[in-house]
Amino acid sequence: MKIALNILNFIGQKEVYGLAIIVLIGIVAYNLGNKLIDQIINYGKSNYEKKKRKTIVKLLSNVAKTLIYVFVIFFILDLYGVNTKGLLTSLGVASALIGLALQDTLKDIISGIDIILSNYFVVGDYVIYNDFMGEVIEMSLKATKIKKVTGEVLVIANRNINQIINISQKKASLIIDIPTAYEEKTEKVEKTINKILTETKKIKGVSDQSKYLGISNLGDSSVNYTISIICSQDNQWQIKRDILKIIKEMYEKDKIKIPYQQVEVHNEERV
Repeated sequence: MKIALNILNFIGQKEVYGLAIIVLIGIVAYNLGNKLIDQIINYGKSNYEKKKRKTIVKLLSNVAKTLIYVFVIFFILDLYGVNTKGLLTSLGVASALIGLALQDTLKDIISGIDIILSNYFVVGDYVIYNDFMGEVIEMSLKATKIKKVTGEVLVIANRNINQIINISQKKASLIIDIPTAYEEKTEKVEKTINKILTETKKIKGVSDQSKYLGISNLGDSSVNYTISIICSQDNQWQIKRDILKIIKEMYEKDKIKIPYQQVEVHNEERV
């Protein structure tokens, strides 16, 4: 009984239940913020708007999380009798010194906010930085990460992003040559190509402006028929792979030959 009373007396102390309440409020505020963030991300008319919102919200989420940590720590210190007002005054002087030491970090934060507000790029965009082309996979207040198709990741401090090319905010133009055997009739081939284009335009991200351009080359072993595909930049490589599959399947269905290299061997008879 005495042990139970001691436990109750311990829990009843302001320093104990107050600490629990402050931490609980911090956790609740963080979880409510995350739910609100999820709703904001899902709002938007286009994929670009959603990507932009997702990037902005992620930056704000990092800021909010830091502020929650700071407030919780100060409330806990105040709870335990620490003079937080005097501490804030001391921090005012210290922050000026820290600010001088962290100039580059502040530049990164300011540059990161400017990138978002100026619509330079958002998470999910494909960009070219110097000779490095890839997808923006992460953006924080301090740095931006760009990932190549081959897997390499480039991390750039936001303050160093002065020239970058965003290739996601415009349509891609894919020129695809379709090698075809000489013996195939042009009229038959063009009918099949029109059917290919009809199927191609059903692919998500492909524009109705895609069209057949005509014969582009008379090669050594094939006639090259060319199509122009207008599509979104984000998934142009997957779209190209899907189109090549359609071409092969349609050629097989219509029994049109795709030529391949052959080697002829001649054996001479000795007289």
